[in-house]
Amino acid sequence: MKTSFFDIENWREIGATLARNKTRTFLTAFGIFWGTAMLAMLFGGARGFEGVMRRNFAGFSTNLGGCFPNRRTEPYKGFNKGSSWGMTVQDVELIRRLAPAIEYSTEMNQRSATAAYGTKTKNASVAGVEGDYAKIMIPVISEGRFINHSDVSLERKVAVLGKNVATSLFGNDSPVGKYVSLDGLYFLVVGVASQLSDASIGMRLDDGVILPSSTMRRACNWGNSVGFFIYTAPQGRSPSENEPVIRRVLSSAHSISPDDRQAIEFVDISEQFEMIDNLFLGISLLALFVGFGSLLAGVIGVGNIMWIVVKERTQEFGIRRAIGAKPLDITIQVLSESIMLTLVAGSLGVCFGALVLGIADRVTYDPLLGHAGFELSFRAAIIIVALFFLLGSAAGTIPAIRAMRIKPIEALNDK
Repeated sequence: MKTSFFDIENWREIGATLARNKTRTFLTAFGIFWGTAMLAMLFGGARGFEGVMRRNFAGFSTNLGGCFPNRRTEPYKGFNKGSSWGMTVQDVELIRRLAPAIEYSTEMNQRSATAAYGTKTKNASVAGVEGDYAKIMIPVISEGRFINHSDVSLERKVAVLGKNVATSLFGNDSPVGKYVSLDGLYFLVVGVASQLSDASIGMRLDDGVILPSSTMRRACNWGNSVGFFIYTAPQGRSPSENEPVIRRVLSSAHSISPDDRQAIEFVDISEQFEMIDNLFLGISLLALFVGFGSLLAGVIGVGNIMWIVVKERTQEFGIRRAIGAKPLDITIQVLSESIMLTLVAGSLGVCFGALVLGIADRVTYDPLLGHAGFELSFRAAIIIVALFFLLGSAAGTIPAIRAMRIKPIEALNDK
C-alpha cells in the first residue's frame, strides 16, 4: 500500500478520519484558530493602539526644548535673591549662533486679549511667534497662510486666527482679508489655523490668535523682551545639549550666578517622549508574549490530540503495517492530519484577526490624521501561519514517531 503526502486518496482519508470525530476536531481546530487570531490581533492591535495614542501629539515636535526666565535664588553682583530678570531678542540671537543642537527655533510672547469684529467679541490667547513656529507646532491651515519670516522682519500688523475664534467672530464667512481688533488695535487677518492634536505650546491654537513676534512686542510696548524661547534639536541630537551654552550666555548677560540652577528654567519634551516610546515598546512586547502564549497553547493542544489519535488508532496502524504499509507511510499519515488542521484553522484565524483589525482601523479613521494603523501586513500574516505550521508540525512529530514504531503484532493484540 502506498501512502504519499501528495496522494489525493490520502487526503480524502484524512478528511474522513477528522469527520468521524467532529467534536474533537472542532475543539482542536478552534484552539489553533484562536491562537493565530489572538497573535494577529495583538500584533496589529499594539501598532494601532500606538497610532491612536500618537495622534495626541500629531503635528507636535517630539524633540522639543525651551527656556524661560525665573527669579534668582542666589544673590550675585549686587542683585538680591528673588530679583527678576528678562530674556531679550539679543540673547535669543546669541543663543542661536552658539548653541550646538538647534534646528528650528522661535521666540514667544503670550497674553490674553479681547478679539472683536463688528459687534461680536471673543476672549482669546494671543501669541507672538516667528516663522519657524509652523515647523515646531505644525498647524492645519483652513484658509490663507501662516505667519512667515517676512512678517516678523517687517513688523507687519497681520494675524492668524484660531479656528474657534474665527467661527465666533465671523460665523461661516471667511475672515481672510478683513481686520480684527485686539484690545483696540487692528490687525489684518491673513489666515485661519487649527492644530492636529491636543498637545500644544503655551495655548491651544484653535482658541488663539497668532501675531508676528516683533509686531506683538511693539504693540504691547515690550521693547526687546522675550518671554519664552523654544527650539527643536536635529535628528539624533538632544535638546539638553544646548543647556550649558544657554546657561552661559544668559548668566553672563544678566548677572546670574553660575551656581543658580533655578534662575533659568529649562524644558525638554524629548525626555517625556522617550518614556512614551519605551511604554509602547513594552506594550508591543507584552502583546507578542501573550499572543505567542496563545499560539503555544494551540500547538500543545494539537500535540495532545494527535497523541490521543495515535493511541485510539493503534490497531488500525497495526493492520496497515501487516498488509504492507511502511513506517514512513504511517508517519506521513499522522503528520498530514496535524498539518491539515494547522494550516486550515491557522489561516482562518489569521483572516479573522485581519478582519477585526480592519474594522477597528475603519472605526478609528480620522479625516485629518488618517488611519491609526490597526492592520496586519501580508508579510506578518505569512510569518504567523508559517510559524504555526512549523510548531504544529513539530507537535505532531512525536505522535507520528510513536505511530511509526508500533509493531504489527503488538498493535493487533492491543485492546
